[in-house]
Amino acid sequence: MGVAAKIAPSMLSSDFANLASEAHRMLQFGADWLHMDIMDGHFVPNLTIGAPVIESLRKHTKAYLDCHLMVTNPLDYVEPLGKAGASGFTFHVEVSKENWQELIQRIKSKGMRPGVALKPGTPIEEVFPLVESENPVEMVLVMTVEPGFGGQKFMLDTMDKVRTLRKKFPALDIEVDGGLGPSTIEVAASAGANCIVAGSSVFGAAEPAQVISILRNSVEEAQRIS
Repeated sequence: MGVAAKIAPSMLSSDFANLASEAHRMLQFGADWLHMDIMDGHFVPNLTIGAPVIESLRKHTKAYLDCHLMVTNPLDYVEPLGKAGASGFTFHVEVSKENWQELIQRIKSKGMRPGVALKPGTPIEEVFPLVESENPVEMVLVMTVEPGFGGQKFMLDTMDKVRTLRKKFPALDIEVDGGLGPSTIEVAASAGANCIVAGSSVFGAAEPAQVISILRNSVEEAQRIS
């Protein structure tokens, strides 16, 4: 058996006016994590949520809040998100080349789990030092679309990165985000992804619980075969 399957509905696709009830609904449907997209309008064109929303949501749920920071200065977010109750803090390798060791240390000191993300055009080798470090990240997020917008088409060629990572780091949490749903989960699961972020495919489904179940079963089945 490989690393545990974790299904993380992307709250960016939820009804933001009812965030607490949407979070509760996803957990009832079988979600493991809640994926929170934090964008600064600079690293990516969109602007979404920050620490105040995380803090508000934390009052209504004990769930693992899996925060993906699409921001230019992730260090500025560590203290506020730690105080707000974020569980995971995933920063982008493209903006953290100078200070990633300090960043990982600070994230852990605030009780959060560090992860690193990379855009589709970034070579996978750029994250190796962060996984192999004495003070490593605990997850790698392979973006399967360009970060910044929901509802994009899954980029199949990003699966080579997932395969490379899984072969090199068999026990690592590998997350994929962008265009994941019943039609794309098998290729992602068989490549070695175990943490699945899904937005519109879950929130737009007539039976979200069924979609979450399909995603989980695909990951578990791929691990049984491998």
